[in-house]
Amino acid sequence: MTIYDFKVKNNKGELVSLSDYEGQTLLIVNTATGCGFIPQYKGLQALYDTYKAQGFTILDFPSNQFGGQAPGSAEEIAEFCELRYHTTFPQFAKIEVNGANAEPLYTYLKGEQGGAVTSDIKWNFTKFLVDKTGKVVKRYGSAKKPENIAQDIEAIL
Repeated sequence: MTIYDFKVKNNKGELVSLSDYEGQTLLIVNTATGCGFIPQYKGLQALYDTYKAQGFTILDFPSNQFGGQAPGSAEEIAEFCELRYHTTFPQFAKIEVNGANAEPLYTYLKGEQGGAVTSDIKWNFTKFLVDKTGKVVKRYGSAKKPENIAQDIEAIL
């Protein structure tokens, strides 16, 4: 199994195959619009703007699992991000990242780069860097600012 075997719903409820992103470098992030780390959206957008022409994209997965910090509908979350942070990278449906109802993609990501499926996501804005072959190469905690991972992105582009 690879990351390209997963299908996820976008923020319009449409099923999207991650094989659509094959050959691209990805940064997969669980986000929340009411989180103290929300200014990271600015840094994420800057990374996207800088590297998208080189085959880089960000996949944004809102999650209300931590302190109820992603309230609202998918449409409300998208509108907030677009208006406040001018985000243009793909956003997906709200998901759970831990527990019995965790999105299967996140169970896979944690198993690939956390050592075990039980290595739960600790908070919003945890990031996974995936290379062009679909290999999860690095996991970053919430406090790691997007601008501080630019070198890692450049290294695998």
